Amino acid sequence: MRIACLPGDGIGAEVAGAAREVLSVLVPELEIEDHLFGGAAILATGSPLPDDTLAACLEAEAVLLGAVGLPQFDAADVRPEQGLIGLRQALDVYANLRPARQGAIDLLVVRELVGGLYYGPKGTREDGTVFDTLEYHPSQVERIAHRAFALARGRRGLVTSVDKANVLETSRMWRRVVTEIASGYPEVTLEHVLVDTAAMQLVTAPERFDVILTENTFGDILSDEAGAVTGGLGLAASASLGDEGPGIFEPVHGSAPDIAGSGTANPAAMLRSAALMLEHGLDRPLEAGRLTKAVDEAIELAPTPDLGGTATTSDVVAAVLAGLER
Repeated sequence: MRIACLPGDGIGAEVAGAAREVLSVLVPELEIEDHLFGGAAILATGSPLPDDTLAACLEAEAVLLGAVGLPQFDAADVRPEQGLIGLRQALDVYANLRPARQGAIDLLVVRELVGGLYYGPKGTREDGTVFDTLEYHPSQVERIAHRAFALARGRRGLVTSVDKANVLETSRMWRRVVTEIASGYPEVTLEHVLVDTAAMQLVTAPERFDVILTENTFGDILSDEAGAVTGGLGLAASASLGDEGPGIFEPVHGSAPDIAGSGTANPAAMLRSAALMLEHGLDRPLEAGRLTKAVDEAIELAPTPDLGGTATTSDVVAAVLAGLER
């Protein structure tokens, strides 16, 4: 099983190294190969997604990604984040899964990932007006809705579809299509909630949610909010899946250049992403469960500074490896 590892920028290399160390013990038969991506790739090749990196990703069983982003590229014409958007589009990983768990909270954000505002026509008109276009085709909504309902069927059986149907034409179509798809899943309950209400309820009553289904931009914001209310982005993992080909598995946090090299980066989100890779990308649910349990125990025993402790990245790795031995 060949894994394309894209360490990326900042703490990306550090958390990717943590995942590599743990996976080498848990699933030693994995072949993990590093490839340039993001800001590091721009510095080396001029492109955030070099051709040979994309080729390696297309040939891999799964893609494990550290983090992208460097301050010197924030306002540049060529930016690390363009590589991420291009990779998602090339692999057609339209379903972004963002689990958030803590205590009574156990929810899953299912975000449409390759359509909407981030991918629509954009530009500048002669009068100086700048525009970004929000577009969706019904088929894009159908496939992400099927994914959400299928996942809810194996959970608590509630899908909360989030939109802005009182304002946006795309949201009215989204609501209509999701309602049609729901008829094929009689064991799942569907509710429609406006995005502003959903954002408020995620703060005040996050335990009420099971599966949150939403479009790209809303999902980007709400999934970070869900991560924040369940311990912070240092714990938040994600899986981006298509119908064929490799998925992308990555922590939600950024490259955190301010702490890069300090040895204090929390690797929990990356390790949880590796567990999602084992479950959804490699069909290794037993190993995924073992890793998830070991990570949950490790962050209690060895909290990093972002969690109020003093543990280092290597301390967390050691705790996870000890947990895997138990």
